Amino acid sequence: MILAIIIGMSLVTMVPRLIPAFIVNKIQFPDWMNRWLNAIPYAALGALIFPKIMDVIPGKPWIGLFGGAVAVIISLLGVNVIFAVLGAIGAVYLLNTYEIFHFF
Repeated sequence: MILAIIIGMSLVTMVPRLIPAFIVNKIQFPDWMNRWLNAIPYAALGALIFPKIMDVIPGKPWIGLFGGAVAVIISLLGVNVIFAVLGAIGAVYLLNTYEIFHFF
C-alpha cells in the first residue's frame, strides 16, 4: 500500500513537469512572452540571493550590499561568473576586516 502511494505521488509530481518539456517546442510564443520567460531565472536568483546578501554579516547589511554591488559591476564588465563571485567574496572580506580593525 505504501509503495503504491509513493509511486502515485511521484507520478502526480512528474507528469506536470514533463508535459512542458514535450510541448514547448511546438508552441510559438509572442516576443513579449519570450522576453518575460527569459527573465524568470534572473528573478528567481534575485529572490533567493538578495535576502542572504543582507545577512552576510549579522547587523551589518551594508557589507553584503557592497559585496553584491561589486559582483554586479564585475558581471556588467562581461567577466566570467567565477571572478564576479570571487570579487564579491574579496570585497566582503576586506570591508569586514577593515571594520573589525577600526571598531566600526
